[in-house]
Amino acid sequence: MVELTLLQEFFGHTSFRPKQQEAIATQTGGRDLLAVMPTGAGKSVCYQIPALMMDGITLVISPLISLMKDQVTALIQNGIPAAYINSSLSAWQYGEVLRRGLMGRYKLIYVAPERLETASFRDFCQKIDLSMVTVDEAHCISQWGQDFRPSYLKIADFIAQLPKRPVVSAFTATATARVKADIIQLLGLKQVHTITTSFDRRNLYFEVQHPKQKDAALLELLKKRSGDCGIVYCQTRKGVEKVCDLLVENGFSATRYHAGLGAEERRDNQEEFLFDRKQVMVATNAFGMGIDKSNVSYVVHYNMPSSMEGYYQEAGRAGRDGSAADCILLYSAQDVRTARFLIGNSTPAEDADPELTELFRERQMQRLRQMEDYCTRPGCLRKKLLAYFGEELEGTCGGCSSCLADYEDVDVTQDAQKLLSCICRVERMGYQAGQTLVFQLLRGEQSETIRRLHLEQLPTFGLMKDASLPQLETLTARLLERGMLRLTGDAYPILTATEKAKPVLYGRQPFTLRRKRPAAVQPVPAKRRTAASANQGLMEQLRQLRKRLADRAGVPPYVVFSDAALLEMCQKLPTQRKDFRRISDVGIIKAAKYADDFLAVIRAYCRCESRVEKLRKHRKSERRENMEV
Repeated sequence: MVELTLLQEFFGHTSFRPKQQEAIATQTGGRDLLAVMPTGAGKSVCYQIPALMMDGITLVISPLISLMKDQVTALIQNGIPAAYINSSLSAWQYGEVLRRGLMGRYKLIYVAPERLETASFRDFCQKIDLSMVTVDEAHCISQWGQDFRPSYLKIADFIAQLPKRPVVSAFTATATARVKADIIQLLGLKQVHTITTSFDRRNLYFEVQHPKQKDAALLELLKKRSGDCGIVYCQTRKGVEKVCDLLVENGFSATRYHAGLGAEERRDNQEEFLFDRKQVMVATNAFGMGIDKSNVSYVVHYNMPSSMEGYYQEAGRAGRDGSAADCILLYSAQDVRTARFLIGNSTPAEDADPELTELFRERQMQRLRQMEDYCTRPGCLRKKLLAYFGEELEGTCGGCSSCLADYEDVDVTQDAQKLLSCICRVERMGYQAGQTLVFQLLRGEQSETIRRLHLEQLPTFGLMKDASLPQLETLTARLLERGMLRLTGDAYPILTATEKAKPVLYGRQPFTLRRKRPAAVQPVPAKRRTAASANQGLMEQLRQLRKRLADRAGVPPYVVFSDAALLEMCQKLPTQRKDFRRISDVGIIKAAKYADDFLAVIRAYCRCESRVEKLRKHRKSERRENMEV
């Protein structure tokens, strides 16, 4: 098969991942395609191989400059002629790309959606043989997606004005049924074939922590992963600055990224991370879309994201090369309150329909509640993630913090009665039982509101003074889940007891919670899980060689070879070119460029290990002879 030969020669893989071949056949067969494939599923190959198989040029519409540069650099390294057009090019460079494009020098050209509106580019597209238009990050076209970009709405008009309609394909990592429908309609896809691959990435370990001190918990997590590349996501720009300063002060090699920084600083900081000059990127959700850095071994969310789509897309930036990686979320109720405030106070566009805006805001609140449920309700984390995206997991995964923990049922009837009673007593006094106010009353805190309203006179004041906020938050979440409490309000949540609460409140029904036993299993960081299967001495030598070669070529190290490829070299120890070509990620071009350098290191390592083994056997033999004497 032509596509398999191209996969082996240019990308160094001997087999396709699930659904890749189906996606390729759809496009080369002349049909439009919508592919929903989670981060790490291999979306890029699905349109890059058809681009090689078709006669003309494939235009890839991408939202970010960093994504284009990253993809084009990797393609050129693999021997595939490609270019990008964006605002980072000078007028001469832009003209040169157009000139070479007219000569048929490229198979793929990456552009930003805004470029489609310029006269010079439209004129260029009228003159070339455009075989396919691929829309990456296609969810950006939908107002119901998490990254809506108005410029995407102009893509259909651009395609309609081409002399000959090309094949149109759309790719995204996450999309609900509503977003899929929007993509198909707004891009004008015809006779579209839809592919959705499994969202289950078994190399990822999921964990949710409820730490009393997030800073201490974060530092402990990163100390265990010292030397590995990772991303720490924060909810706000202020949070990014605070966390980045914390890490730098504690000796970590960290940099930052958020929309409040200047374009030049964002670019420089991103390159510091991509080129492995900084090991930790602290960022808001402005960072990461399209970043193809394959050696990210952990993603830590310092704050809870506002949606499952956003969380899975960000967490999925770990372990892109298939290596074991950790996705850890540090949850607190304050994250929920901040997210509610941001949603409730977001400013709609001037021409936005009020009814649609309110509907959209309610959808955001619904997503937030589902994310909170993921963080607070007991149960397999992977199962909850997959269920959100419409997949069913039988049993439990055995690879998340919930499955690895040991749980027990604890009777918390008295605590539930205290909380419910406090809410009812506040209501009887004619006030709304705000969640923060209820927690302050139970903990016996003398806030301004409590003093002004004389609520310290309530018998429930200080009744749970030893309870922590996470304990109260968990108890409240379970009462809400079982319908005994109702939550209203957005930025300032109000609690109300329902009829279902009466049997517990009056002692006719017990109330239990599932809690982790103190001796819960502590998972091993991804770095150590991976290292167990390869010699770390050789792995470090190969990483150093990769870094030298990457610096010489001016590309990020993972563009030379992924960590997964280096790990496979350590396991298989190829000493001949034919064996080196069998390593995943080693195509013809990369073998020609790098085989001699990597084989030299591996051969030297094998010779050294052989001498060490001979010496070990000799010493063992000597000890045996001495014992016999």
